[in-house]
Amino acid sequence: MPKTTPPTVDADLSYEAALQELEALVARMDSGQMPLDDLLAGYQRGAALLKICRGKLATVEQQIKKLDAENAEQ
Repeated sequence: MPKTTPPTVDADLSYEAALQELEALVARMDSGQMPLDDLLAGYQRGAALLKICRGKLATVEQQIKKLDAENAEQ
């Protein structure tokens, strides 16, 4: 079985752009029309997009917690 390289995902991709691409990818995968090789590549890309989304959400969550803590001190 040939080894596939994971698709690259631009880390500077906005949350909204990554989420939109992820949703479109899931819709294509759910349609049942993608060949098996494309499904694997799609899964890998989806995992990378999900990682970006989760990272951006975690960053925003940390910023909100910091703001809440600063406001509580006042």
